Amino acid sequence: MEDVKEWKGLNGQLVAFKEEVGDAEKITFIGSPSVCTPFAEFLTNVVRDKQNHFIPLLDIGDCHQFESKPYAMVLKDEVSDPHDSDIVVLLGGLSMPKYDVDTDELNALVDEILKDDGKIIGVCFMDMFEKADWPDKVDFDCIIDGTLIGTVKK
Repeated sequence: MEDVKEWKGLNGQLVAFKEEVGDAEKITFIGSPSVCTPFAEFLTNVVRDKQNHFIPLLDIGDCHQFESKPYAMVLKDEVSDPHDSDIVVLLGGLSMPKYDVDTDELNALVDEILKDDGKIIGVCFMDMFEKADWPDKVDFDCIIDGTLIGTVKK
């Protein structure tokens, strides 16, 4: 994959994500529980007019849909159906070694829920997918990767 666009800051990440989603109607995020969930909530804020779902790890039976509340995007209690998604968003936490996600099983899940003409978008920080060699194992349409550099001041 080659760099095609640069962005800065969290707003830049949201704009890049919204542009990649385009006119898709149904989006399913797949990520690690707890770590990726807030990032999915963050990203769904700019596409809150769409149907957004979240699958923890590869557990399709624990998929839940996001709903917009005045204070945030939150997951509904009821289990939801992610099938026929226009876009599947893979979040970087999936590639962390501690989760030991099998990319063959992940690809099978994506194939099951993604429409034939759908897109796979990766969203990560610090080149997580590259470091895990996932671009060679997952057929990403694009990866939105950010670099975090910070300081603590007292």
